[in-house]
Amino acid sequence: MKTEPIPLDSIAEPAPGGPDIDVAVNCSLWNDALPDAAALAREAAEAALRTAPADAASSALEVSIVLADDAFVQNLNRDYRGRDEPTNVLSFPATSEGTSPPDMPVLLGDIIVAYETTSAEAARDGKAMGDHLCHLIVHGMLHLLGFDHQAATDADAMETLEIDVLAALHIANPYEAGVNKDDPNP
Repeated sequence: MKTEPIPLDSIAEPAPGGPDIDVAVNCSLWNDALPDAAALAREAAEAALRTAPADAASSALEVSIVLADDAFVQNLNRDYRGRDEPTNVLSFPATSEGTSPPDMPVLLGDIIVAYETTSAEAARDGKAMGDHLCHLIVHGMLHLLGFDHQAATDADAMETLEIDVLAALHIANPYEAGVNKDDPNP
């Protein structure tokens, strides 16, 4: 699904009480290297959710984030994408049709981030690990919201939105000249 970027200053705030963002850290390396990894992931997801169209932002939303290791992500990547290799982030939009009952949140989907790949990319590109984690979460959330980067124009629009969301989090443009572009392969 192709979605047009929405100016950040015209975006509705999420539903009262905020979205339900569950962050599970199933790899201790995350906590060892970045003790606030779960909080950073939640904050980045909330920032990306502010890009949702007003009708989606006014709904109660639910997202699951897993901070995992490369082996976990490699298994998912092999089983669901046919690529037997780790990648930095995977996003799995919810596929349920229809609407949720009025008192239930709308399930957007799952985001899984691999520690070793993310750490190696951050070191290679001279980025703070927390900033790179936030970028990958924002990237994954935009996929859950319907953005993609298959066509060049869609990729440019998604990249611009990522930059805007990260700027709102006081994170530098990860695509700036002289910095290697990430290949999130979501």
